[in-house]
Amino acid sequence: MISFLRGTVAHVGLSSAVIDLNGAGMSVNATPQTLSRLRTGEEGKLFTSLIVREDSLTLFGFDSDDEREVFDVLLSVSGVGPRLALAVLAVHEPEAIRVAAHSGDGKAFTKVPGIGPKVAGRIVLELAGKLVPHGTAAGTPAPAASSEAVWKPQVVAAMTSLGWSEKDATSSIDKSLADSPELAEKGNVAEILRATLRWLGQDGARAGNRVGARG
Repeated sequence: MISFLRGTVAHVGLSSAVIDLNGAGMSVNATPQTLSRLRTGEEGKLFTSLIVREDSLTLFGFDSDDEREVFDVLLSVSGVGPRLALAVLAVHEPEAIRVAAHSGDGKAFTKVPGIGPKVAGRIVLELAGKLVPHGTAAGTPAPAASSEAVWKPQVVAAMTSLGWSEKDATSSIDKSLADSPELAEKGNVAEILRATLRWLGQDGARAGNRVGARG
């Protein structure tokens, strides 16, 4: 594991830089923000994540260990590769990503080129509980207004991005919360989304009926 590189900056390009480590040039991919802080001929340091593929070894560089941590967690989302994870960091600061993931704000991720509503919904769903804002204990729901007018549109949007119609999403949310009024009171988008998907039985009979009805 290459945790960081420190050496003379030999080259800075549009999407990568080369760091001279005692005569060995290491190519590192990074965001435009990170690259803009490097100066050719001067010493530079980047925290790194090594992506190993069958036919390649690729280094990605970051300004901070926090950026690298968020990058690595983003890679745990199905369908999100290193290039897309780096694109997320090019648009949002690490803390903004933590807040969006923790609060179920899928729209924040659709601002990233290459991420549509469906992928954004998947990111929110799979990152819930994995990324939390600094100062928030893991597993602690994000503070949210309990008003249905605040959280319900966000949950409906996440559901529709995953393939449900707005009518079906609204109905499913209401039915799934019938026996869990405390979730509605807390108004945490990620928790309500997970509860609704569990009620639907995403991999079970209800999902099968939904697909069959549309097919």
